[in-house]
Amino acid sequence: MKTFTAQMSVRRGRWRLYVVLFNTAERWPEHCFGRALPVPTFTERADALSLLGFEPEPGAEWTWTEDTEIPDDPASAVVLIAALTVRSWTGALS
Repeated sequence: MKTFTAQMSVRRGRWRLYVVLFNTAERWPEHCFGRALPVPTFTERADALSLLGFEPEPGAEWTWTEDTEIPDDPASAVVLIAALTVRSWTGALS
């Protein structure tokens, strides 16, 4: 089964979760949580993935990476990006 990377970050003051689709012109599946705080819970993230037709790969864990809004500027605001390996949801309708 093919795997994908789901990522979650804050954009325009709201957390959003999206699934990265390489080598396609298709729009990436995305879910907006509509808030900055609190950070979406594990359950909320799993529910959002399910709505998008994906589920975590067995044994996968969320990893968090720190980035900056302005590359190479140490004074730039920090951007947190979470990532998880996912697969198409086995219960999804074809």
